[in-house]
Amino acid sequence: MASITFREVEGSSPKYWMLLGFFGLFVLFGALAWNYMHHHGHVVTGMDNQIVWGLPHVFAVFLIVAASGALNVASIASVFNKPMYKPLAPLSAVLSLALLLGGLLVLVLDLGRSDRLIVAMTNFNFKSMFTWNVFLYSGFFVLVGIYLWTMLDRSVKSWSKAAGTAAFIWRLTLTTGTGSLFGFLVARELYGTAMLAPMFIIMSFAYGLAIYLMVLAAAYAWTGRALGDAVMMRLKTLLAVFVAAVLYFVVVQHMTSLYFTKFHAVEAFILRDGGSLTTLFWLGQIVIGCVVPLVILLSSLGKQRTWIMIACGLVILGGVAQMYVTIIGAQAYPLDMFPGLSEKSSFFDGEIHTYAPSMPELFLGLGGVAIALLATTFAVKVLRLLPASLDDASVAKLEH
Repeated sequence: MASITFREVEGSSPKYWMLLGFFGLFVLFGALAWNYMHHHGHVVTGMDNQIVWGLPHVFAVFLIVAASGALNVASIASVFNKPMYKPLAPLSAVLSLALLLGGLLVLVLDLGRSDRLIVAMTNFNFKSMFTWNVFLYSGFFVLVGIYLWTMLDRSVKSWSKAAGTAAFIWRLTLTTGTGSLFGFLVARELYGTAMLAPMFIIMSFAYGLAIYLMVLAAAYAWTGRALGDAVMMRLKTLLAVFVAAVLYFVVVQHMTSLYFTKFHAVEAFILRDGGSLTTLFWLGQIVIGCVVPLVILLSSLGKQRTWIMIACGLVILGGVAQMYVTIIGAQAYPLDMFPGLSEKSSFFDGEIHTYAPSMPELFLGLGGVAIALLATTFAVKVLRLLPASLDDASVAKLEH
């Protein structure tokens, strides 16, 4: 990497401070939304005792999953020793930490009584995946922080590969744990499958890389630095592979469920009879999130940066739709309390539950996204994360 010089962003222009102010405004809206929900209770949201995980959880889980995937570029550089990716690794590590920070803040602030977090941190039930995730999330911050240190400090650079390998293994474990949160919930028929663990891993690859590509392109365009086609084409091809893998796992998951008679009803709900959830699945998750991006990335359109950014944006939108269908859809379908038997009471037995997100929920979720982007924008100003140039000539020297 002798031909690559890293420089921080000056961050003195009015546009930079306007960008910080824009993200800060959404952080403020998120804080006000949390205060409103905290003061009045969750009764002011669309959540109830049937839909207990609402739109904030959709944003939170999406950000947490994307955080793992955003580290993928750095992992390719260190674990698999690909020289072209090494200049891209510091931004990859910082973005992954920022996304996890935003996701966890939304998760914590949506608890209802955020001050009770101390209970979860001091009383552990090791039969619960929620307990294990406390250690997985905190461990991710530590390991990726150490990994970033080895990349930025030449005195400890010899430890970079070991730190990167540890972070790579940990992030796979973290995403497996996040998928297992749902996979172990056998009471919900749409969950309760081991497919969700590897599915969340490949989803993280796609979502994280899409966000990383947009942040990288924006950073170089707005600072007037050179970003060659070699980097963009390599990353967009990798994104196409990940998006195709997500589509494959979704098809396999639903085909597997359709094979078993006991899942026919819930599959019919998601695939045909779920109203807005069915529309979100087919139009949002499949068409917008997978099919259209694949067409763009694998056709001649994928050679144009504007279309690559459109494809990345569609993957992100499709990812949010996928999380919404996964989290809300499973709760909307009634619980099968006693398989093979029928039960009757006055408590919504056998009824499809409805859910309409409220504005405070939306702004809390967007506040988490803004925190992640605000942290990343500030980090590129104070740390040397971005190479001064990633033109094709500089990148070619790395591979020879």
